[in-house]
Amino acid sequence: MVFEQLFTQIAPEQIQDDVFTLFGKVFPVVTVRTVDGCNAMVASGGGLAVHFRKPATWLIFPTNRYTLELIKKEQNYTLSFFDDSYRERFMFLGSKSGRDSDKMKEVKLATVETPLGNMAFEEARLVVECKLTQITTANTEDFYSAEAKAYLTEAYTEPGEIRQYVFGEITSVWTEKEKCRTK
Repeated sequence: MVFEQLFTQIAPEQIQDDVFTLFGKVFPVVTVRTVDGCNAMVASGGGLAVHFRKPATWLIFPTNRYTLELIKKEQNYTLSFFDDSYRERFMFLGSKSGRDSDKMKEVKLATVETPLGNMAFEEARLVVECKLTQITTANTEDFYSAEAKAYLTEAYTEPGEIRQYVFGEITSVWTEKEKCRTK
């Protein structure tokens, strides 16, 4: 299927979804295109922002994630958001590493190429394309609330589980055609 038949482009400011729902309940599927295909994972933290005076996204990754390795290499990625009816399918992407398996062949979702050459999913209702701008490593000394320190301390108990913050400039936003909403 051709991407433009499925999605309509909107400006980042036209995203109607509540950011706390998108990143706290719906969860984005982060997808990176590679020369061999693509890899995807479910993100469990992040949001929308203005970074370097441009619309942006930010995500939190454990440093041992294969998808993070691919983001660093390819420097472009998408965030796909799905209706709840697809939850079981997209959560599968968080159950295996693409480093150890070909989970993209196993997942019951169809990938589709965006006009910028990134990969997303036909079943998504919202697709955000991003270009990597910054990766910052979280340092426990930089956090002041007890909850934040506990989160990071818990994360650092296993080797390779350091957290990194990934910032990406939003290059395109696409909404499902039959649910195209504008302000």
